[in-house]
Amino acid sequence: MNRQIRRLSFVFGILLLVVLGNLSLQQVILADDTKAREGNARVLLQEYDRQRGPILVQQSQIAQSEPTDDTLKYLRLYSNGPLYAPATGFYSIVYGATGIEKTDNAVLNGTGPAFFVDRLRQLFGGQEVRGGAVSLTLDPAAQLAAADALGSAVGSVTALDPKTGAVLAMVQSPSFDPNLLSSHDTRAITDYYETLEADPDQPLLNRPLVSTQPPGSTFKLVTSAAALEAGYTPESLLPGPALYTPPGTSRAIPNAWGGSCGSDDRVTLEESLAISCNTSFAYLGNELGSDALEAQAEKFGFNTAFSIPLAAAESRFPSNLDPAQTAQSAIGQFNVAATTLQMAMVGASIGNGGVTMAPYLVADTRAGNLEVISTTQPREHAVAMSPANATQLLGMMEAVVDRGTGTLAAIPGVKVGGKTGTAETSADRQPISWFVGVAPLDDPQVAVAVAIEDSNGADGGPLAMTIARNVMEASLR
Repeated sequence: MNRQIRRLSFVFGILLLVVLGNLSLQQVILADDTKAREGNARVLLQEYDRQRGPILVQQSQIAQSEPTDDTLKYLRLYSNGPLYAPATGFYSIVYGATGIEKTDNAVLNGTGPAFFVDRLRQLFGGQEVRGGAVSLTLDPAAQLAAADALGSAVGSVTALDPKTGAVLAMVQSPSFDPNLLSSHDTRAITDYYETLEADPDQPLLNRPLVSTQPPGSTFKLVTSAAALEAGYTPESLLPGPALYTPPGTSRAIPNAWGGSCGSDDRVTLEESLAISCNTSFAYLGNELGSDALEAQAEKFGFNTAFSIPLAAAESRFPSNLDPAQTAQSAIGQFNVAATTLQMAMVGASIGNGGVTMAPYLVADTRAGNLEVISTTQPREHAVAMSPANATQLLGMMEAVVDRGTGTLAAIPGVKVGGKTGTAETSADRQPISWFVGVAPLDDPQVAVAVAIEDSNGADGGPLAMTIARNVMEASLR
């Protein structure tokens, strides 16, 4: 009998240790993960007891919390909600947080380590504990210009400061209203969210950062950079026949207009970019080789996942290509895929003397009294090309706008460089229309990329150029 009691005592002792161990695991080791888990209503309810800090754009509050008479003490409000939704995201009692509301939650709710002294000061000063502020790099004029020009077309626009990598504009269509997801009416929140989820145009998708599309002829900027780095010049002659058949395949690559490029089917590298000659660039891709194209693309940011701090999808340039695949990739087809953030980085790098800067959206974080706590320092990602070659490529891009396919992007009195692109996708889907622009060329201040996935009946090519022009004009005012 005593032996049985001892055995039971041993078993219960083991079980007690397991329970104590699990409690320690949950309350000590996994506590932060549990608190950060999406949909943790208890944590969200606690956060609604303090005033959440604002999100700022040039000192203006685009997101703020106002006191209420509800059970939830504060209501999150967004001015120009759909305009800034790709950056702010939403803060919802039902669906948690997205965007800056999620990535900088510890700043906005004031619980981060940097706010310890701030919390003590508020506590001993008899003040209500409140969160800090996050200031974004966005230019409201550029943001508004992009949204107005994009209209009802399905697509995205991203603009960068070439010298720093700061995001000046980040716009998508369709967008959504974060006010309707951050209300206190849970039924209305759920209904609106389900409507957004059911929309085939995916308004909840952060297009500037995660919608990867074949970049089409805008990728010829990357191929041009690789050629210049390999010793070609803007005056180098390339074959430009009406059709180019890569080695190892019988499938020919045509030019968009069905004819040849240049006189005697020969064209300079600069003119080839200006008129967007597919056959010369497909040929050039095979001359350079897939490894050189891949290495050049990666110096511009391809095959790297960036955090701005919102997570950006990895734009892709494939490896181990055969000649046919290399030819298609050199003109931005096959499995090449890019976001507008990535193609803006290509334009920005060329405009920055060949230095690719890491993109960022947060300018600084601030205490509850708006004193700056931390400031984002620009960071170099890679040297993509020499300053001399970058200058030559800017000149080639100027030819695109002055006399080539990109004339609609011209701005009177400003030297503008650019590159158009049309990317084939599938037979049941219209081509993606692209434009990448840089201005002013004597001292680049803005690089912009536009992708139109569905122009809703308009001509996507002219629309992409018009959007880019308007954003560049707004940024330079």
